[in-house]
Amino acid sequence: MKFGDAIFITEQLFPTGIFRNLILMEHEHHGHASHKEHRSVKVTEGHAAHDNTGHDKHAGHNVSDFRKRFIVCTVVSVPVLALSHMIQQWLGFEWNFPGDRYVLALLSTFIFVYGGYPFLKGLYDEVRDKAIGMMTLIGVAITVAWAYSIAVTAGLEGMDFYWEMATLIDIMLIGHYFEMKSVMGASRSLELLVKMMPATAHLVRNGTVEDVRTDQLQKEDIVMVKPGEKIPVDGIVADGESYVDESMLTGESKPVKKDKGAPVIGGAVNGNGSLTVQVSNTGKDSYLNKVVRLVEDAQKVKSKTQNFADKAARILTFVALGGGVVTLAVWLLAGYPFVFALERMVTVMVISCPHALGLAVPLVVAISTSASAQRGLLIRNRTAFENARLITTIIFDKTGTLTKGSHELQEIKVLDDSLGERELLRLAAAVEQHSEHYIAAGIMRKAKEMNIAVPASDKFHYMPGMGLEGVVEGKNVKVTGPNYLEEQNIPIAEYTGVGTIVYVLTGKKVAGYMVFADEVREESFEAVQTLTASGIKNLLLTGDNERVAKKVSDELKMNGYMANVLPHEKLEKVKELQAKGEYVAMTGDGVNDAPALAQADVSIAVGSGTDVAAETADIILVNSNPKDIASLILFGKATYRKMIQNLWWAAGYNIIAIPLAAGVLFPLGIMLSPAIGAVLMSLSTIVVAVNAQLLKRRLK
Repeated sequence: MKFGDAIFITEQLFPTGIFRNLILMEHEHHGHASHKEHRSVKVTEGHAAHDNTGHDKHAGHNVSDFRKRFIVCTVVSVPVLALSHMIQQWLGFEWNFPGDRYVLALLSTFIFVYGGYPFLKGLYDEVRDKAIGMMTLIGVAITVAWAYSIAVTAGLEGMDFYWEMATLIDIMLIGHYFEMKSVMGASRSLELLVKMMPATAHLVRNGTVEDVRTDQLQKEDIVMVKPGEKIPVDGIVADGESYVDESMLTGESKPVKKDKGAPVIGGAVNGNGSLTVQVSNTGKDSYLNKVVRLVEDAQKVKSKTQNFADKAARILTFVALGGGVVTLAVWLLAGYPFVFALERMVTVMVISCPHALGLAVPLVVAISTSASAQRGLLIRNRTAFENARLITTIIFDKTGTLTKGSHELQEIKVLDDSLGERELLRLAAAVEQHSEHYIAAGIMRKAKEMNIAVPASDKFHYMPGMGLEGVVEGKNVKVTGPNYLEEQNIPIAEYTGVGTIVYVLTGKKVAGYMVFADEVREESFEAVQTLTASGIKNLLLTGDNERVAKKVSDELKMNGYMANVLPHEKLEKVKELQAKGEYVAMTGDGVNDAPALAQADVSIAVGSGTDVAAETADIILVNSNPKDIASLILFGKATYRKMIQNLWWAAGYNIIAIPLAAGVLFPLGIMLSPAIGAVLMSLSTIVVAVNAQLLKRRLK
């Protein structure tokens, strides 16, 4: 996938075919575009997505085309209304001339053909594909109205239906135009992400700088990023120092300091410093493309709520068709004129179009998924996301989530008289240099600070939940936690301070230990209190010792903690809570957490995490900010509420509107015309669309 100008959106979302709005981004350069297996069409201000199911197809017509047809048909509708005898009676004027009825028929036929074409084409496509839906309802209604009116003009006894048909088509055109605009707006945030990528980069080659297209960059290339420019590609800072604004990509509001060795994301905005960046990811492996694919996958998969809306919309389509026929028959059997019965039938078919029901869930899906991605909340499993409303307990991993995860080395205690502090640290660093664990990072930072030359080590071995071992200069060296000593029955005086402790063993002898201190993140307290206020219990789960776990739990006023927990025990802890009837959310950021994440009802990988954790999790948080976890859960609840609100509005509208359209209150003088029915149907769609758009406020 290369970056460029074109954004492709295929319609896979909407259940009954209203713009199945799956975001499928492909990027063109010089007329060449990569193609996916999905059939997609380019969506811009002038293009509407095309539904492969045949349902609610817009016959290839774009947004501007609907607007143009609406304007033309509305202008032509003015003389149609003026020539209609019923309108003349209502307004108290008379305008007759020889052949006026033929002029009326001709103008109305133009509106029927030109304005009705998208709906007639949609009718044809739906019948051909055996996917009867909304276009069928509209197409049948306007065809029956036009055909009957032409028959009246040709001599059949009765009243024509021209003005009703013309206004119905006008309203349906403008209604579809606004609906398409609303759906396209749901994808705009991701479009903006893609547009953030600069088209060119400053490539540093052989001491010279040349501008090249970003799609020409290769791994290991060096690019220069000037102050105020957008970073063209994912990479590692090779030289320079600056603050980078990643807010549009990760949701991190504050500029992030970047210096040598720090990762940067393509699309982020460089601050006042100049950076030299070594390219690490290009094309499909870039952060932004991974986000797009995650959003795409999340929008492909329908949740139970969306499947319910699918079935309801399909049922309502047939109810509308059947209800229209029954309404026609009932009024004819009651002795009313055919034109009256026909009007009732058309009104029922129009007003019961399940547009609002079709949009109710998918539009919320599109908005919530894309808006979340823009805040660094990546949803892989929509059902789990919507099930956030069911969460009763959330388990927090401590390090790097509730705490900063820096683990600075605070104390070195030597127990072997033949060694000094520097030698103990040197041996430990030799083993830990192979690890990316936060303890290893702390040891390596301290060794660098003390200018210790770290020797090579052989036979490196990772002991899950225990520590590391290797051979350094012929010595077998282990760096372990208390669990290893306990398992091996190695006696050691208990450490009574507060901190994370690791032991260094040479052979089977404990040569000394190191104490690390981690700092609680400022945002953690607010996150925990937000969840507590929402009725969600929060527990701390850590492999750290009891004292550290208790200190963090008490400081944050959590509901409890579980300390000294080994990787396989994390899974068991989740199962224990589930066995008690708890609906469990689990947060984690490493391989050790993967089994527990897989077991949890809702799993959240925090930070960049590991590939295993990210693949296991339902939701990925780009940042490790615990406030994002609280925001995500509350946003999941808000998303589900929006879906239910929209479903109730759409269903409630039809429950009330269909009987009115059929004429049940006609004895009381209350009767809806087809045009009024179309207005109400369009208004219901707009209400659903606006209500869905309000969801964005929940992430502000």
